[in-house]
Amino acid sequence: MTSEPRAAEPDAVRPFQVHFPDDALADLRRRITATRWPTPEPVAGASQGVQFATMRKLAEYWQTEHDWRKVEARLNGLPMFLTEIDGLDIHFIHVRSKHPGALPVIITHGWPGSVIEQLKVIGPLTDPTSHGGTAEDAFDVVIPSLPGHGFSAKPSATGWDPQRIARAWTTLMKRLGYDRFIAQGGDWGDAVSEQMAVQAPPELVAIHTNMPATVPDEIAKALAAGEPAPAGLSTEERNAYEQLDFFYKHGLGYAQEMANRPQTLYGLEDSPIGLAAWMLDHDARSYALIARVFDGASEGLTRDDILDNVTLYWLTGTAVSSARLYWENKLAFFAPKHIAIPVAVSVFPDEIYAAPRSWAEQAFPKLIHFNRLPKGGHFAAWEQPAAFTAELRAAFRPLRA
Repeated sequence: MTSEPRAAEPDAVRPFQVHFPDDALADLRRRITATRWPTPEPVAGASQGVQFATMRKLAEYWQTEHDWRKVEARLNGLPMFLTEIDGLDIHFIHVRSKHPGALPVIITHGWPGSVIEQLKVIGPLTDPTSHGGTAEDAFDVVIPSLPGHGFSAKPSATGWDPQRIARAWTTLMKRLGYDRFIAQGGDWGDAVSEQMAVQAPPELVAIHTNMPATVPDEIAKALAAGEPAPAGLSTEERNAYEQLDFFYKHGLGYAQEMANRPQTLYGLEDSPIGLAAWMLDHDARSYALIARVFDGASEGLTRDDILDNVTLYWLTGTAVSSARLYWENKLAFFAPKHIAIPVAVSVFPDEIYAAPRSWAEQAFPKLIHFNRLPKGGHFAAWEQPAAFTAELRAAFRPLRA
C-alpha cells in the first residue's frame, strides 16, 4: 500500500494506491492449502453454523480462480486518499460527479463489509445519465473505511466508537469543501450515520439508512425477556418481531464475542478459512445466499464479490481491529436515537429485520421517505445496486432545491 508521506499540515489529503506483494498472496494460498479441516457437521442444514461443503467449495475457488489483482486494479482506478483526523489516518474513496449541483453523500460500510460493498453504486450515483437517471440525480460520493477496517489505520488507543467516527466523518466532509451533504449507511454505517444526525452539524441535511434503528422500548423489553410477540401487532410488526427474535436467539453469537472479547479472536488473523467462515456467518439470510452462490446459483453477489471482501480483511490484517468496534460501542443498536433531522428509510426484506413503517414513523419524526423493496438483504448496495441507487435518488430529490 502506498500513499504520499504525511505532510506538515495536519489536514492534508494524500493520494493513495494499493498493491500487496506477491509474497502476501503466496502466503495466503499456502495457508488455505494447510487448513486443518474439522469433520463435517452431523446435521442437515446450517443449524450448527457455516457448512463444511460450502467452505470446501470456497477454499477451492479461492485457491484456483479468485484474482486479487483485479480488485486492486479496480480500486486503483478510483480516486483514493488518506487524511489524518483526530490522530488517525482515514482512507476514503472520493468521486466527484461531472454534473454541476451534485449532492454530496458520505456512505459508510459495516461489518463484515468494507468499501468493496459500495463499488457497484459509485458509477450510477456519480454519473446518472449513463445509468438510467438524469443530471439532477447526481451525487458526489465519499466512501471511507471505518477505523480499524480496510486501509484506514488501526486505533492504538480506545475511544473510536460510533459517536467519534461520526464527528470524524463530518470533519472529513468539511475538509473536502462540502458545506451541505447527506450521510448513508447500513449496519455500522447506520450507527455512524444516525450519530451524525444526532450530533446534527449544520452541514448535514439528512440521512438515509437501509438498516434503521427503530425498535420501540416495549418491543425491545419483550425480546430481551424471550417472550412471544405482544398482542395487537400488525402483520409488518409481527414479522419484524419474529425476525429479531430469531436473530437474538440464533444469530448474535459473533457480535457478543466481538463486543466482549475481540482480542481473543487470534485464529481469525492466522487462518484465512477461519476468517472466511466467521465473516460468512453474519446473518442467516446472507449466509443462505452465499451458500447458494458457491453451489453455482446466480445471485446479487458472486463468488468473486465475496472473496474480494474476505481477502481485503486478510491482507490488511483487520480481523481483530475491526472486531473492536463492537467492544467500543455502548449504544443499543436497534433502539431509536431521537433524531430531529430528515431521515429516509429503505427496507430490504432479507435484512436482519424489516423495519415496519409504524416503527420508522415513531423513531424519525421527520421521515421524508419510506419504501419496502421486493428483494435484497443486509448488503443492499452490494447485492442490489440498481434498487439501492434508485432509493437514494428518490429519497433526496425533494432536498436538492
